[in-house]
Amino acid sequence: MIVRTLMLGLMLGLTPLAAAAKPATAPSPANAPLTMPDMPLHDPWIVADAATGTYHLFTTNQKSMTGDARLGIMAYTSRDLKHWTRPHVVFALPPGGWANDGAWAPEVHRWRGRWYLFSTYYNEAAKLPRQGVRQPVRRSTTLAVADRLDGPFMPVRDNEPLVEAARMTLDGSLYTDRQGKPWLVYAHEWVQIGDGTIEAMPLTDALAAAGPPRILFHASDAPWAKGNRQPDGSADYVTDGPELFRTKTGTLLMLWSSYDRDGYVQGLARSRSGELAGPWEQLPPLLRADSGHGMLFRRFDGALTMVVHRPFENARGKLYAMRDLGDRVELVREMTELDGETKPVPAAR
Repeated sequence: MIVRTLMLGLMLGLTPLAAAAKPATAPSPANAPLTMPDMPLHDPWIVADAATGTYHLFTTNQKSMTGDARLGIMAYTSRDLKHWTRPHVVFALPPGGWANDGAWAPEVHRWRGRWYLFSTYYNEAAKLPRQGVRQPVRRSTTLAVADRLDGPFMPVRDNEPLVEAARMTLDGSLYTDRQGKPWLVYAHEWVQIGDGTIEAMPLTDALAAAGPPRILFHASDAPWAKGNRQPDGSADYVTDGPELFRTKTGTLLMLWSSYDRDGYVQGLARSRSGELAGPWEQLPPLLRADSGHGMLFRRFDGALTMVVHRPFENARGKLYAMRDLGDRVELVREMTELDGETKPVPAAR
């Protein structure tokens, strides 16, 4: 897994967009001393909370930022997208479970009056059956819940994977279709299947599996995607970070990421039917230059915005003004006045 109002957006299958909010007051440097160059983060997810006029940016916990060594998710907050508070831990993985690493790709969605955190964990020692030259391990998205955006989030169903444990998956996103039915959209790892896929699995109202997953597309469907050739002659193609967005004309789009010959890429796909089942066509990428795992949200002034991380190693957040063209979205410009980038990367050609 955008809201114009949070509940309406969930009914339409969108990710967090802000509703009309109270005007944000100027932040105090003492309370919000960070700017994006100061903020290490991967897989950023921003929720614009209309009730408080506050942006919440979720990412993997880092002890250097929070002073807390636990495996989990931390959140920065801001009133203006430029000045950010020091992060705090909103979820810590309970000890003794199946996972011991990860805390990747946090997404926070409003569902049935509560906030649900989707994040990905793994365990390198928990081997799955070998697939030729590939050795998959347990890796899955799990669920936690809270009554407040700032947590604390508590594990749902003992932090068990949403998708069956035999499938090596990551980056689960909540999507709600036009009938109000929830789905988990996620990446099936190339480490297990070679040509990574984006898949969708129906969920119950309790956000548990309600049926078998279905493949939406393969990474190799994108003409720009580069496969990593293996000794047996096969090629590995990566899928990462799916997030769905319905445009002003009802077109269903998906942001997702993979690699081209130069690094990480922010891709874009479009459903020809306007529904989750597709078929899905690959559009030109939104961004190249080692940028990706993006998501869309609306600022409190209503402007459509995308956040990505760049570069892949030692990543920082980058903000882009976006335009909804009805049949697709396009990048307008990098918001260097907010993210501090001195060498902005243009839109992908």
